[in-house]
Amino acid sequence: MSCSVRLDGVTLDYYVYSVRAQSLRNAVFNMAVGGKLYKDQGDITVVRALENVSFNLEEGDRLALIGHNGSGKTTLLKVIAGIYLPARGRVDVQGEMTSMIALGAGLDMDATGLQNIRKMGAMRMIPAKAIDARMGAIVEFSGLGDFVRLPMKTYSQGMMARLMFACATEFDADVLVLDEWLAAGDADFITKAMERMQGFVDRAKIVVMGTHNFALAQQVCNKVCVMDSGRITYFGPTEGWVAGGGGLKMAEA
Repeated sequence: MSCSVRLDGVTLDYYVYSVRAQSLRNAVFNMAVGGKLYKDQGDITVVRALENVSFNLEEGDRLALIGHNGSGKTTLLKVIAGIYLPARGRVDVQGEMTSMIALGAGLDMDATGLQNIRKMGAMRMIPAKAIDARMGAIVEFSGLGDFVRLPMKTYSQGMMARLMFACATEFDADVLVLDEWLAAGDADFITKAMERMQGFVDRAKIVVMGTHNFALAQQVCNKVCVMDSGRITYFGPTEGWVAGGGGLKMAEA
């Protein structure tokens, strides 16, 4: 089965209710949310986070999503990952996808680590038998030992990050969506997490990565998409973006 990611005219709006327009404007500008305020209807204000975003990715593509905070790149990653549904337009992802965004979504803090591993696998539509067969490897990589039998509400943030990362990267995916080059957990965990992440990315057929690291984008990605206020300002080969001084311009801005 061939893999692809296709977006056609994707637009996403946030609707904010029961907030006076002037107060919302102040909040948006102060928080640098990004997007554009484009319509008031009484106490309803609309923030356009993405506007008419279109591009195609095929097998072998590694796309760097680049933009300042509030440019729309993280929102776009969430749309591709299926976390947000666009108001208009079409998103078509062919192939099994793993999202390294909002890894903790859907976790049950009262359930044990083992139960949450099964839950995370089920959310990815991985058969229970396959999850159980890899359970030992997931636990071993996480380094949690017997803590996996305790409720997750007893875990530190680092312990939760290690378990979620171990589970997310145990099963290869055709399409990988991530925000920044992930290093999860405490200092002792970072080195082996980075090594595992490199292999995980290499084996994926398509990678879409949000990043502020322009050197990493140049090293890993063959395509660049630059976002500004929810719109694409550049989409094309990494070489063209570098030749045009894109990285230097953004670093100086």
